[in-house]
Amino acid sequence: MTDANTHPPIAFIGGGNMARSLIAGLIRQGVPANTVHVAEPVDAVRERLAIDFGVHVHVTAAEAAEGSATWLLAVKPQVMGEACASLAGLTRIASPLVVSIAAGIGSGRLREWLGPQADIVRAMPNTPALLGAGVTGLYAGASVSEERRRRAEQLLASAGATVWINDEALMDAVTAVSGSGPAYVFLLAEAMQAAAREQGLPPAAAATLVAQTLLGASRMLLESGESAAELRRRVTSPNGTTQAAIETFQAGGFEALVARAIDAATRRGRELSAG
Repeated sequence: MTDANTHPPIAFIGGGNMARSLIAGLIRQGVPANTVHVAEPVDAVRERLAIDFGVHVHVTAAEAAEGSATWLLAVKPQVMGEACASLAGLTRIASPLVVSIAAGIGSGRLREWLGPQADIVRAMPNTPALLGAGVTGLYAGASVSEERRRRAEQLLASAGATVWINDEALMDAVTAVSGSGPAYVFLLAEAMQAAAREQGLPPAAAATLVAQTLLGASRMLLESGESAAELRRRVTSPNGTTQAAIETFQAGGFEALVARAIDAATRRGRELSAG
């Protein structure tokens, strides 16, 4: 008995950390391992994928993509052109759904490399996808059918929440906000931990206090249904300790600094997109 009808084969081109997280998510959701094919040139990585997940592994992209209607491109941007070139001939035959998670490479360039038969969806997941707690921005052109959009969304939803973006130009902003965003949170945590140690707290206590505070605040933001501004207002008592800290942040231009940082990341994304 085959799983091809309920779970059509899917090919991952590249077997790095993000591909691993998506594969793990799919298998958790009940996708049979024997319907997943992965192309990975590094022997050790390829063997680990086979051992950990029981998926089919291949050396070349064409071997993995053969017979698969959905391809997920998970190679580094600098080798994407080479990977697509090896698939161009097969694209003309298969007319696949191609989901790319490479930052800075637009759908137009992917179509040039792969050919017009490919339906292309761009996706920008972030590193919490490794824990099934990520978020992914998705973009598809008007020619991509609703069925294929749903298929792409289901694939990325295996690693967390998804958000559709209607304008591809805004994918650079998605990269700046959520793709790079975990690093901003880590930087804040790093600074808070250092400040806690300066106040005399032991390093282990400082690390736990900061990490759990960020986790709890994120859960409140997701689960309360309230805006960030309202939640901040509720925990900021007049003339209290929180207000003293918030006023210090704002006196230092905190909001403007965050805006400039995200603008810088967005502009850098556009530069990378332009080649």
